[in-house]
This record gives sequence, structure tokens and C-alpha cells, in this order.
Amino acid sequence: MKYSKKLLGSKCYLSPVRTEDAEKYFEWLNDLEVSVNLRSYSQQIPFQIEKEYLENFSKNQTNDYLFGIISKDTDQLIGNCALMNPDFINRNAELGIFVGDKNYWGQGIGTEAITLLLDFGFNVLNLHNIWLSFYDFNTKSKKIYEKCGFKIIGRRRESKIIGTLKFDIVYMDILAEEYKSVYIKNLLHI
Repeated sequence: MKYSKKLLGSKCYLSPVRTEDAEKYFEWLNDLEVSVNLRSYSQQIPFQIEKEYLENFSKNQTNDYLFGIISKDTDQLIGNCALMNPDFINRNAELGIFVGDKNYWGQGIGTEAITLLLDFGFNVLNLHNIWLSFYDFNTKSKKIYEKCGFKIIGRRRESKIIGTLKFDIVYMDILAEEYKSVYIKNLLHI
């Protein structure tokens, strides 16, 4: 089964997740080099748990908006991104992203996927505030988030411990009026 081109960029497109991709997610989430920046990095994610999560998501048993990141050149799954725990009363959601295929690191895929997801969040879901968090040792992601328009709003000091090292969790957000729509304006030809 091919991927659906829900949101199309120049390097990648976002497609609804598929249960058939559980094995790929299982591989990435259990690769410490990929998962060290994720909340789940210290967990072992069994294949069956990942498969059940994707099955539940496909049955609309979760409120998250989860997309596979697909390479436009190869039509291969390379990561995922999501707007999680949307609050439609206060119009906010948390953004999460990872590029699991290391062959695509450093190529601007994450930046483009975030831009597509922000366009979807602000212009399709009518959100007002999208926020995220990351560990302060992840300076590459910080640069990507700033490039996409996110601003630092706070931090939890020394709240992540890896071995003897202590790291802050940094929080960033972006408001709808701070975001410059690209995808939706092109889609509507305005």
C-alpha cells in the first residue's frame, strides 16, 4: 500500500500512519542513537506494543494527529511527527517529531515536516498555540525549532539525568500570528 500525500512539501510529505510500519517504528524507537532525544529513550518498546498503538490510532482511539514523514524522492517512511493532546477549547497542542532514518539526518527534512505540521495545526485545526519540549543537549533541534519560529518560554532545570549528567528540559512555543503560512496559501492559490 502506498502512502497518502496529506501534506506535500518539496523534500517530504506527511501521510497518515499505517499499522504496516510498526516494524520500522519498533526498530527506530529501540535504537538509542535515534531515541536519546525522545521521552521514551530509556524504555524498551516491544513490537506488539508499537503495533497495538498504531492499530488503536488507526481506529481513532487516540486524539493525536500522527503523521508518517515520507521522503518525496523515494516514497519511504523516514520518521514521524504529531500534534499531541490537542485542546480545542484553548486551541493548543504539543508538537513532537523524530527522523528515524539516519540517512536523512541533516537534510532539512525535520524543518520541512515541522513547517507542514504547523500549517496543518494553525490553518486546518485552527489552533492558536503549539508548544514543544526538548533536552538542552539537543542543540541541533533547538536551531531547527528557532528556524521554524518557536521561541523559548521556559525550562525545568536539571530535570533529565543520564548517568551522572544533568540536563534541563527546554520549552518553546509559537502562536498562530507568528507563523507565516506557506503550504495552505499555495494549496488555495493565494
